[in-house]
Amino acid sequence: MADNANKSSALTVVGGGPVGAMMATFLARRGLTVALYEKRVDLRQHDISAGRSINLALANRGIAALEKLGLMAQVNKLMIPMAGRMIHHQNGKTAFQAYGQQPHEVIYSISRGELNRLLLNAAEATGKVNIQFNHQCQEIDWDNSQAIFQDNQTHEIKTIKFDRLIGADGAGSIVRQALINRCTGHNEYQSLGHSYKELTIPAGSDHQFQLTAQALHIWPRGGYMLIALPNQDGSFTATLFLPNEGPNSFSTLNNPDKIQQFFAQQFSDALPLMPTLCEDFLANPTGHLGTVRCAPWHFADKGVLIGDAAHAIVPFHGQGMNCGFEDCIALDKCVSQFTLWGDRFAEYNKQRFLNGNAIADMAIDNYVEMRDSVLNPDFLFKKAIGFRLEQEYPKRFIPRYSMVMFHRIPYQEAQRRGHISEAILKQLVRGISHVDELDWQLADKLVRSQLEEIDSESRDTTNE
Repeated sequence: MADNANKSSALTVVGGGPVGAMMATFLARRGLTVALYEKRVDLRQHDISAGRSINLALANRGIAALEKLGLMAQVNKLMIPMAGRMIHHQNGKTAFQAYGQQPHEVIYSISRGELNRLLLNAAEATGKVNIQFNHQCQEIDWDNSQAIFQDNQTHEIKTIKFDRLIGADGAGSIVRQALINRCTGHNEYQSLGHSYKELTIPAGSDHQFQLTAQALHIWPRGGYMLIALPNQDGSFTATLFLPNEGPNSFSTLNNPDKIQQFFAQQFSDALPLMPTLCEDFLANPTGHLGTVRCAPWHFADKGVLIGDAAHAIVPFHGQGMNCGFEDCIALDKCVSQFTLWGDRFAEYNKQRFLNGNAIADMAIDNYVEMRDSVLNPDFLFKKAIGFRLEQEYPKRFIPRYSMVMFHRIPYQEAQRRGHISEAILKQLVRGISHVDELDWQLADKLVRSQLEEIDSESRDTTNE
């Protein structure tokens, strides 16, 4: 549907990652002309080294956005389904933990680079998105509606006029800093105290996967962990998450001998699968982990923040990109519902702000779950009880992980119901050791009195 009232607007999107490219495409489909600026080179023409990009986990929320753009037929070719977690114990034994109970309750491993290429192509295919690469945003002058960029190739400084500016420039967003400064708002980066290092498990000699492909592999070790996600070429992208300081930390693993010894002690079954471990460890950068919390997300009718620029989160719920894509759906819907850009931005901010905070909290919770709780018998027992309650009360009791990953229930609501569900489970598991011992009379009373039914409409965060 074309937005005839705004065809003359100079719309500028800063940041050509997956979220920025998607937002530009949504706007273009409404008849708007968009200028998209990206600081990096065109990854469709240059090989951009990995090392910082954790494989993306595509789930229901992100899929919904891609479906709205008619891109899922292409995206399907890039996805590898992961039906659950494959837990690697320190003694070398493995155990599979399913994410859900239904065949469709899976998440998908997908290459960030390949998905980004596809979305950039989709943006250009609209005929209304002009992409400028190698353009680093330096400064925003809101009063004069100007953005200052530096061409990273020629070092030329360019001043660009805009009517509306959308900041999709990531966790270190220049647009966010300028917006918060202009609004005298709140901008905080909360460091997790842990960082990550991207490593590689190559395909085997026969070009086959060396581990089960249909799972997210986790080596949980309490205070830290190793994970691995499958790639289309038979390899796995492995990521080590460690504290920044302490006995087992990035500060101490500073030479090949220490790295080799650490992996031999902690991840002995993974070590033989990683022939370039030490080279990768020392060559690849250490990525920082933290949460961005800021307010507001928009300034009048001039600018707005989406994706990591508004709400960067730690990657442990696989929702960073999915949340950013959901931002695109929400902002696109606000564009369709309101005439004035100030109203569009204000409504988007209202809808997404508390949801952004909720998924940030849940992502931190999930780090503890992945590195520690998955080994805890009490956690596994409560999960089994939760699955059983979901079977009995599918419209009332939905595990929090499922609400986040397999439904489109607003994050804030998923968080609220998750707290209630956890309290119910704690009460039901008291004094029992097997699912067959569950007090169904008590369960029925608790579930029916504390968890209202969720209908199909409320499971869709956009209510469309």
